[in-house]
Amino acid sequence: MRGKCQPAAVLLVLLVLGCSPTGDAPGPDTSASPPRADAGEGMVFRRGNGGDPDTLDPHRSEGTGSGTILRDLYEGLVGETVTAELRPAGAERWEISDDGRMYTFYLRKDARWSNGDPVVAADFEFGLRRSVSPQTASSYAQLLKPIRNAGDVIAGTLPPEALGVEAIDSHTLRITLAAPTPYLLGMLTHTSAFPVHRPSLAEHGERFTRPGKLVSNGPYVLDEFVAQSHVRLVRNRYFRENDQVAIDTVYYFNTEDRNAELKRYRAGELDYTFVIPTTQLRWIRENLGDELRSAPYLSVYYYVLNLSRPPFKDNLALRQALSMAIDRRTLVEKVTGVGEVPAFGLIPPGVAGYQPQAYAWAGLDDAARLAEARALYEQAGYSRVSPLRTEIRYNTSENHKKIAVAIAAMWKQALGVETTLVNEEWKVFLQTRKNRDAWEVFRFSWVGDYNDANTFLEIMHSQHGQNDAAYASPGYDALLDAAAAETDMQSRATLLQQAERKMLNDYPVMPLYFYVSKHLVKPWVKGYQPNIMNRDQTRYLRIDRR
Repeated sequence: MRGKCQPAAVLLVLLVLGCSPTGDAPGPDTSASPPRADAGEGMVFRRGNGGDPDTLDPHRSEGTGSGTILRDLYEGLVGETVTAELRPAGAERWEISDDGRMYTFYLRKDARWSNGDPVVAADFEFGLRRSVSPQTASSYAQLLKPIRNAGDVIAGTLPPEALGVEAIDSHTLRITLAAPTPYLLGMLTHTSAFPVHRPSLAEHGERFTRPGKLVSNGPYVLDEFVAQSHVRLVRNRYFRENDQVAIDTVYYFNTEDRNAELKRYRAGELDYTFVIPTTQLRWIRENLGDELRSAPYLSVYYYVLNLSRPPFKDNLALRQALSMAIDRRTLVEKVTGVGEVPAFGLIPPGVAGYQPQAYAWAGLDDAARLAEARALYEQAGYSRVSPLRTEIRYNTSENHKKIAVAIAAMWKQALGVETTLVNEEWKVFLQTRKNRDAWEVFRFSWVGDYNDANTFLEIMHSQHGQNDAAYASPGYDALLDAAAAETDMQSRATLLQQAERKMLNDYPVMPLYFYVSKHLVKPWVKGYQPNIMNRDQTRYLRIDRR
């Protein structure tokens, strides 16, 4: 759905949304009741999960919501504890060669797929090869580039069989790297490194992700997937740690309406919310404060600029002017307001072994910042008489809308920019992103796939599948490639810092703020612990209403 915001209305809405969030209690939602649990469901956990998952194919998934479901369905070589510390998972142990280029994983002999088949090394070998195969067209293929020959396989110049992974025997897998990669173990927790059940894929093709066809190796099995309603998982009785899993049935309720999700939570239809509506934050704090759980989170919210065509192609001054015209501190204090941190760089605080970088002008006062923004705007060829006309595209969400309205108002007030706001349903939004002729600016966020600076910087590499900005800098690519080959951790961090500064100075994106995770969690949900990766796996939770 398209919607235009006129200048005066933008300013008015900014004041209303930014300074006077409603304190009224949201009413109950009677429009969408969840399926009722019957006696056979056992211990049931009901969690909000944002919009419909884009796919339940682990090698093609992009969204956070689908990733959460996939971590309940599958298990990689390496897993995470409830506090997001790395732990052995599909592999019971591993050995690393002295030069850091060879990892040998010893798989658990009691691991089974949900149909009872043994999980073997060839399943992981096949999964990794499938992830980097051009036929899969995974937007995360670049994540696996540290593996030997991955770059050539992704480019199509070598077959997937050339990837540096080898099933030595049924329970031994060897991964050979192009260069030492200190974050490899964390990287292997990502869905792109999960195995798939080869006979199911061979039999059903792309339909292997459907209920009744999806065979998984994690604690749960897919039972139902009803579009725009819910995904239902049940326990995998063949899972090797099934006796340590308490919850029998988990419902993921799919809604992009955060206020509707809150109403369902208040009505007792949800035990856990995916997010919270910031328009109701004051009321939530006053009435549900004990159930509001918030914590630092390795994630950044930013706007992407389309560098493949005008007005942003070859116009650095314009890109910088728009970024400088945004008052990020007001944004987090008046519009989002849940403890987010203003972002003047791409990498959030808390990344292991890394000091984040920032724009050189981050410390300017408002008057100096806006004066420089106006000068750059004129240098770019625009003025209040001849303003830039652009759009901000975002996926359906009241929070995203509030931010877009605020940014449009700031651009209008500071520079005179005329902005059209366009919202799209999540799956449509994902498709639009892939067509660079269809958009100019869109909102996005990046959640760290592992705790290392590379997970944020690699998405701006010219060859990365998530580089929607079409940012192509040989210098930036060279710094990342040099960092990938560097064995000294301090020298590596220095190279990554240089890369971040170069990218920031080129302005392909506009970081706005660093997230904190924020959920409402019922008191009867036990075992929940916020963590820096914001990964709340159902296997660690239980329901106790006593």
